[in-house]
Amino acid sequence: MRLKNRIALVTGGSRGIGAAIVERLAEEGANVAINYTSPGSKEKAEQLKQKVIETFNVRAMVVKANVGIKQEVDQMIAGVENTLGAVEILVNNAGVAPFEPFLKLTEETWDQTYQTNVKSIFLTTQRVAKKMIEKRFGKIINITSTASLLVTSPVIPHYISSKAAASHLTKALAIELGKFNINVNAVGPSTVATDMCHDYLEDSEILEKEIQANPMKRLGNEKQIGDAVVFLASEEAMQVNGHLLMVDGGLTVKAAQPEDHLEQERNLII
Repeated sequence: MRLKNRIALVTGGSRGIGAAIVERLAEEGANVAINYTSPGSKEKAEQLKQKVIETFNVRAMVVKANVGIKQEVDQMIAGVENTLGAVEILVNNAGVAPFEPFLKLTEETWDQTYQTNVKSIFLTTQRVAKKMIEKRFGKIINITSTASLLVTSPVIPHYISSKAAASHLTKALAIELGKFNINVNAVGPSTVATDMCHDYLEDSEILEKEIQANPMKRLGNEKQIGDAVVFLASEEAMQVNGHLLMVDGGLTVKAAQPEDHLEQERNLII
């Protein structure tokens, strides 16, 4: 097991990509703290905790916190340190993506998006980095998006810009913390069929466009993101720092977007 007895914290870890990351870290031997925010996520977090304890024989706990609020972050991480030990692997996975076109975008939605997608990385990383510096070891992995590199949709400018900010924050932190033997990297998924994307992908035409837009002609899945996180958290990635690992089937290496790409496919004769 590549992460045996490491202490990991996954924000937004109760469901979707976060839950898959928790499972993969636990499968590799890490003791995991599962962060959740809403009362509706508590039951899922508790179920996941029991699953990883019983399946992988690791220690696990659930921790409630809005990771965009400093006081709650401080309390959450203090609780993890008291129960499991100092965080050695931090996965900043919590994120929101409300669909609102720019001209209808509210200040509230803008602030909420940046608080969850960017400020949370600042708060959690700053808090755990101090102990990581003392130990001269740490792995920080931020879950960004293909939106870090491309304008993936015209109706989420707040989300796209927040993920680009998270990507650049990753690089800046990699430079500042690297000298303390702390690796800071990011994983950028393309569209994954989680509950966050349920309403969007429920439209069969949109789903088909997403599939056809991807060079692999398929969507990714949560486990693939977990696999990438495990690699970056492992000893195998000790010299990987400031890197954005795209788990996107090659989506970000081509120019066409889903709408025009699908039209090209219809007119292409092979």
